[in-house]
Amino acid sequence: MILIKNAEVFAPESTGIKDVLVAGGKIIAIEDEITTGSLDAEVIDAHGLKLTPGFIDAHVHIAGAGGEGGPATRTPEIPLSQLLEAGVTTVIGCLGTDGMTRSIESVLMKVKALRNEGMSAWMYSGAYQVPTPTLTGDVGRDVALLDEVIGIGEIALSDHRSSTPTTPELIKLAAHARVGGMLGGKAGIVNIHMGDAKNPFRPIYDAIEQSELPIKQFYPTHCNRNDYIFEDAKVYGKKGWVDITTSSYPYFPEYEVKPSKAVSELLKAGVPEHHITFTSDANGSLPDFDEQGNLVKLEKGLPMANLTELRDTVLDEKVPLDVALKVLTSNPASALKLNQKGKIALNADADLLLMNEKLELKHVISKGKLMMKNGDLLIKGSYE
Repeated sequence: MILIKNAEVFAPESTGIKDVLVAGGKIIAIEDEITTGSLDAEVIDAHGLKLTPGFIDAHVHIAGAGGEGGPATRTPEIPLSQLLEAGVTTVIGCLGTDGMTRSIESVLMKVKALRNEGMSAWMYSGAYQVPTPTLTGDVGRDVALLDEVIGIGEIALSDHRSSTPTTPELIKLAAHARVGGMLGGKAGIVNIHMGDAKNPFRPIYDAIEQSELPIKQFYPTHCNRNDYIFEDAKVYGKKGWVDITTSSYPYFPEYEVKPSKAVSELLKAGVPEHHITFTSDANGSLPDFDEQGNLVKLEKGLPMANLTELRDTVLDEKVPLDVALKVLTSNPASALKLNQKGKIALNADADLLLMNEKLELKHVISKGKLMMKNGDLLIKGSYE
């Protein structure tokens, strides 16, 4: 049992100074004042701190990724500590480019490992390629039958590494995921890797126009990877999800739109604030190719980019904190239908962060357990 006293609560909406009581992995009370009485609770004095929901990072290569530069460029599994120190309490794993030498099974086992270590975790079935790798032989069955599978992806479009699925192939994938989601009580969403090709959203528009699929069945990411995809995202985002990748900007500032600036510009363009999300693409390789398709640069993303860019969104771009927080809390929770995540409310999951005025992370609570205290990690993963 944990009692948080005198916190400025952002749920993510600002609700003022409150006390919050956590027990059994849930938020069980939110009041102006809560006294412990005879309760055996750890008390955190949050005076001067902001209490927010834990971050949801919906695109992380938890079991490793990369390989575009050969076997020595494969990234390893992500350690628990890298996620926690970035305020991530819920993570969605994906395979990515390498659906040939890596397996969906390894992502599944990493999800199970992170859950055992104290974090909420799910995954997408599939990879860049179409036909895409699955666990049961069909993406719909994966989503319907396996608790850990929340949708499919990342399926690559508008990219030289894509298998260039036809419109009927893309419709079939999305329809199977959607029905699987209905049967399994999941989002059944299709996470889309958006590449550098011109008119990059065209394949999604074609799938929507030639089917009964809703636009929010698709979850396109890397929408800030260059200026022209970002301009298209300002239109697409008025009806569908727009996901901004946070970890690649420092490596490719000549191409990428800075994530904090992207939020500000999307809002100014009329994109609803509840349509925008951040994901880190952490642990994925971040390659750069020349005009002939040759690899010229390779970097690796980190989940800390989410917190850095959230901070810049608020402090530099002057986006109100209650709006900015939505890109890492309530918005991804809505997209992924994680109804107990991304909010501070009675009976919601006790995934909570405490930050100071500079938005520096001080305390992390994941699944009701204190994982960071006064800036120091109390829990690390196996072999750390």
